[in-house]
Amino acid sequence: MSDIESEQVSWLWYPFIPYGKLTIVQGDPGDGKTTLVLNIAAKLSKGVPMDEGMQCEEPIDIIYQTAEDGLADTVKPRLESAGADCTKIHVIDESDKSLSMVDKRIEQALIRTKAKLLILDPIQAYLGGGMDMNRANEARDMTKRLAALAEKYKCAILLIGHMNKAAGNKAAYRGMGSIDFYAVARSVLLVGRIEGEPDLRAVVQIKNNLAAFGHSKAFSLTEDGFEWIGDYEITADEVLGGIAPRANKQEKAISLLKELAEDHNMIPSTEVFEMAKEEDISKRTMEIAKRELGIKAKRINNIWYWPLTDLE
Repeated sequence: MSDIESEQVSWLWYPFIPYGKLTIVQGDPGDGKTTLVLNIAAKLSKGVPMDEGMQCEEPIDIIYQTAEDGLADTVKPRLESAGADCTKIHVIDESDKSLSMVDKRIEQALIRTKAKLLILDPIQAYLGGGMDMNRANEARDMTKRLAALAEKYKCAILLIGHMNKAAGNKAAYRGMGSIDFYAVARSVLLVGRIEGEPDLRAVVQIKNNLAAFGHSKAFSLTEDGFEWIGDYEITADEVLGGIAPRANKQEKAISLLKELAEDHNMIPSTEVFEMAKEEDISKRTMEIAKRELGIKAKRINNIWYWPLTDLE
């Protein structure tokens, strides 16, 4: 170990998608996995972050492989609708030969394009004809080779996977195939519907070996398209079990601040956080609500106060 130089993990999207590692995005068919990933790719192709955790100071090149959707009639229109720069999004030609995770063309494409993000959608389509994804030794060998490519070229590799039908199981065991796919990935994201909110989809991190778990997120899918919402209070169990989330904590935080504004012109931030704690609302959620309401803290005699006079 004395001959190994320590390195810090770098992130494409902290703490959800690390560079040089494998990330899995999994969920049931039709729940928005591909839509989310295409919109992430579109943002990155323009150098525009999805949120404050996305590290993109300039546009990046992306390789996007899909075996489920037509490039001309489905993928390209969806990318254009998301505002992508399609000159930055590349595809390995599979017209003569299907691609697999161990295909030499992947490394060749990474070298040629200098892509910082590789997407394979879905995992099941890129295993190769003779590979059984339910056999651990075969699954681990294939994913380890792909992980080695990610590390060698400091590229984030994103694998999109369908869930199996084993209702009630832990999220780790509902991914299709061997648990070894889950084991080799450093981050796993679950995308699913939010009970009682037909237009909303949740993004919940169910595995993270490299940092603290990220806060759950949400996005909407309507006739007008994709809209990123950001932080959302929901758990993986609520997504998997089809359980309506407890009253949205962010909405509760906003309501709490508006109630306080009825009797206070300003209030010390420590008191706000104490009252929030009694309502099982985190400090982070209160800070988000504060930002959403446009509250700007003021420091008076070394004490921070939240002015509440302009709240309706």
